[in-house]
Amino acid sequence: MKKVFAAFISIALLLWAAAAAAQDAKVITSHQDFGDYRVTYSVFNSDFIPPEIARKYNLVRARDRAFVNISVAKIGEIQGTSAAVSGTATNLIQQSRQLDFKEIRDNKAVYYLAPLRFEHEETLTFKVDLTLPDGSDHQVTFRRQLHKN
Repeated sequence: MKKVFAAFISIALLLWAAAAAAQDAKVITSHQDFGDYRVTYSVFNSDFIPPEIARKYNLVRARDRAFVNISVAKIGEIQGTSAAVSGTATNLIQQSRQLDFKEIRDNKAVYYLAPLRFEHEETLTFKVDLTLPDGSDHQVTFRRQLHKN
């Protein structure tokens, strides 16, 4: 009986830790549709990326670093497709930084990551310009507050 109780406690602690980690990650994913395409975007702390993936793609992980993640896919499809992606991040006092997106191809998935340094509890407005595979140009604008873990 003690072994069953100990196993239950261990599983409960593991689930609690996973839930706490997910809460700390504060990854909010949103999307916007443009014709036949869906643009999905998020911003997340760099430590959300496992160390082995960071090494594989030369991505820097640090408390004051985040990534802007953009993917473009045909509506109803899971796999991403190539697009031209650029953008800026602007803080509340209108200081703007250029986002340098890097295309990541992982198996059949295609997405774009731009590294970003930030201050604790900094609120940034992101403006991402896209040229979709059909040649149409669009802009996605969103705001996020970033927290150092």
